[in-house]
Amino acid sequence: MKSIAKILFTVACFLGSVQLFSKTTLPSFFTDNMVLQQNTAVPFWGTSAKNTSVTITASWNDKSYTVTSGADGNWKVTLQTPSYGGPYTITVDDGSRLMLKNILIGDVWLCSGQSNMEMPLAGWGKINNYKEEIANANYPEIRLLQAEHVYSETPLDKLKVQNGGWQVCSPQTIADFSSTAYFFARKIYKEKHIPIGLLHSSWGGTVIEAWTEAGALKTIHDFDKAIDEMQEDQGVLAKRQGAALNEWMDALEKADKGFKNGTPVYILPEYNDGAWAKMELPGLWENGGLPDFDGVVWYRREIELPDDFVGKPLTLTFFADDDDKVWFNGKEVGATKGYNVKRQYTIAPDLIEKRNSITIRVFDGTGGGGIYGDKNEFTLSSGNTVFSLAGEWKYTVGISSTDLAPMPVITQGQNKPTALYNAMIHPILNYKIKGVIWYQGESNDMRAHQYQTLFPLMIKDWREKFKNPGMPFYFVQLAGFKAKKNEPGSSAWAELRDAQFKALTLPNTGMAVAIDIGNAEDIHPKNKQEVGERLARIALAKVYGVNIDYSGPLYKSYAVKNSNIVLTFDFDEKLQAKNGDLKGFSIAGADKKFYWANAKIQGNVVVVSSPQVKNPVAVRYNWADNPEGNLTNASGLPASPFRTDDWEGITFGKK
Repeated sequence: MKSIAKILFTVACFLGSVQLFSKTTLPSFFTDNMVLQQNTAVPFWGTSAKNTSVTITASWNDKSYTVTSGADGNWKVTLQTPSYGGPYTITVDDGSRLMLKNILIGDVWLCSGQSNMEMPLAGWGKINNYKEEIANANYPEIRLLQAEHVYSETPLDKLKVQNGGWQVCSPQTIADFSSTAYFFARKIYKEKHIPIGLLHSSWGGTVIEAWTEAGALKTIHDFDKAIDEMQEDQGVLAKRQGAALNEWMDALEKADKGFKNGTPVYILPEYNDGAWAKMELPGLWENGGLPDFDGVVWYRREIELPDDFVGKPLTLTFFADDDDKVWFNGKEVGATKGYNVKRQYTIAPDLIEKRNSITIRVFDGTGGGGIYGDKNEFTLSSGNTVFSLAGEWKYTVGISSTDLAPMPVITQGQNKPTALYNAMIHPILNYKIKGVIWYQGESNDMRAHQYQTLFPLMIKDWREKFKNPGMPFYFVQLAGFKAKKNEPGSSAWAELRDAQFKALTLPNTGMAVAIDIGNAEDIHPKNKQEVGERLARIALAKVYGVNIDYSGPLYKSYAVKNSNIVLTFDFDEKLQAKNGDLKGFSIAGADKKFYWANAKIQGNVVVVSSPQVKNPVAVRYNWADNPEGNLTNASGLPASPFRTDDWEGITFGKK
């Protein structure tokens, strides 16, 4: 009996290992648990030994396709998929048998962009109610495919993925996946019970030109030099660009008022900082008194430590954007480059006294700058005992970047033009998808006017490359961020939202407005449930035929009537102000100076005026980094920010 059992066990192990010994190699996205696009002709391909007969059988129709691999071993067939359902199998037989199991037929959505698309439920994201959301994520008909972060100077054919391929959505698999994508799929699945495949290919902090194909970019000529440089020796290029950046940083330090003859003067414990301003930390300096500032800021604080901290090694922990250097009682204790790196510096026992001086120098090149993050992560610690450094600090500007020549542009890594298209989009062009959801724009904010060209360029090019000219493309407009302003003014973020709004002129697009669910202190707002559901509303209405509200008011036209401007909107059913009187509107005359306006809803129009503008010519709504407008409609969804003018903004001409 023991010998028979042993034989059966050996046979079972052999049968279970057939796939391991198969001569067939499939792309990384053809795995167990995958979702194939329904009701279409799906390319299916792989590699076997050269000149080998390969038979592919799909269980949904038991139809077999036999092809012969070429001299390079490559083969390809087309599988006709039915309406959604499953689970199914696909068998590949080239002399050895490989079977893909637990396959669903449904809709596949490509989810791409930068960090707000990438933001996971847990991990660095920790969205609202993340523990509960993870525990409840039992949706076996939602499937997840996570692309690795890879960039390339040339188009690649292979996609690098995590976890060995597709995963079934569960509490064990969802924690590190895109929260926006998950909530998008969950909403659709609850409404339609169609299997949803989420192909997540995004990368935080990336620019749109990195996601765009070289041929498309060359039609506008803004990136010709950078694209040509990608054909150079990358080591030589990096050395040349690095030298230019180092030269600029040296000039920055020489001009920094915090240095005298190359020696830091603000770090001495006895230095008199009585004239310095004050700022609450952690918090980006844009929210603490330095709006739209790039350059160097110095922070100082005197602290008195508990007796049991004195004479022991301490750990200083915080986050900075972009680069920092720290001195403790006049001695340098650490320096780090990079906005997304957690600082943890060890302070030697012989430096620590009862009363101590901490000086932090922070440089930021673009976007938000300073010391940021959760108050509980700005600390000094001794073992498990923590001393909070959150609170009021003194600060002064060392040097503004505007006082120097423009900072050299470094075309490196994932932000090289075409680099992410090449590695994270090009390999999946033959994988049939239903559509795209996109959340990106923050990294292009200072070139928002250029984004008016770049965004539709990418959308149209992706549709061409996926061979689907009507492919749905739905995106998230930038949420509110940074300090609120008391008066109307310029805003790069408003200009970027305007560029996104203009992309709606392309067919089969949709925009989830998120202006009302941002966070002044956090570029990564944690209410990703609402973001995903707003994207899903668009898809449900436009793709799945569900009668559902999916848009707040969208500006349509204006007319000047005496001293008033009358605004009309698409999605104008039951225009209303949310929570109080209508606000967020500003108005200007020919002098282009904007004043806060009186705005009233009259039926399905909004009438805007101001006693300070007798002859108005333009209106803007929610034109700020973090505005407070409250126009909505019967849906309860927010109106998109807009402007009626086409005057040059602060990002005009920036490339």
